[in-house]
Amino acid sequence: MLFDDQYHSIEKTAEGLFREKGSRFIAYAIPVITETEVKEQLDILRKKYYDATHHCFAYVLGNEKSAWRVNDDGEPSGTAGRPIYGAIQSADLTNILIVVIRYYGGVKLGVPGLINAYRTAAKDAIAHAQIITNTVKEVYRIEYPYDLMNDIMKILKEEGPLIISSEFGMTCVIEFAIRRNNLRKLLGRFDRLNNLSINYLKTI
Repeated sequence: MLFDDQYHSIEKTAEGLFREKGSRFIAYAIPVITETEVKEQLDILRKKYYDATHHCFAYVLGNEKSAWRVNDDGEPSGTAGRPIYGAIQSADLTNILIVVIRYYGGVKLGVPGLINAYRTAAKDAIAHAQIITNTVKEVYRIEYPYDLMNDIMKILKEEGPLIISSEFGMTCVIEFAIRRNNLRKLLGRFDRLNNLSINYLKTI
């Protein structure tokens, strides 16, 4: 069972395929972080498969899976993007784009047939993907006077956050990332120090 600061994604692009009554459904599962990356990957596939009948997709972004979208690209409403999205949800994945490219085979599949085809193609791509587990990390910046250096370094060494950047002078600045489940303990130790400024930057 995963802790609340972990999430699943895929390591690299994977492909899937489903055939039904002459139609081919080519699926790509692609790791993405931003909507800009989603657009770029869609543009690449639309150019590569310029002669395809449909380019349907769904994506989920963010460690809390809060950003998502589905697109049927001309197929009957709810028959393509939603089943692809359902496959992503079933696999408990995020930061992923799945595009299913259809070449029409001359025989209509009907609504149930389309739903099954797009869902199965998406699942096949996921089945060929390498699933990875990431931890949610919180990024903070601390500023402190030089005379706190030893205390700060002792805490950082013992708690083990990832140091992103550091500047040392009369006023020192360190940016670090720490696993969410370990954050409270680290902040509690910093709270015991005087003349220390600490600010949340982002979640990654």
